[in-house]
Amino acid sequence: MAWGGPQSGGIAGGDGDGIHGRWSRLLNRSTANPDYREEWYDEQCGGCRFWIALSGELGLDWGACACAHSRFGGGVRFEHDGCEHFSVRDDSAFG
Repeated sequence: MAWGGPQSGGIAGGDGDGIHGRWSRLLNRSTANPDYREEWYDEQCGGCRFWIALSGELGLDWGACACAHSRFGGGVRFEHDGCEHFSVRDDSAFG
């Protein structure tokens, strides 16, 4: 595999499923967890004002956290994950 510049359209090496699987293991709040709280459904990363969606195919589910106060700030997060620093977007959009 050759290393090059950033990928802006597709997935580097066509491994979107592999990347999704690896990053999913890093979730803070998984909806599959039986202890997932009902109120967290309204506080997911994709609806947060600090969410910046990635470009390309991964951007459909993944984005960067831009919250300076979150331990996840500067990291890639799943749109259905969340943290204690959630802040609703002004446009009420998701993802």
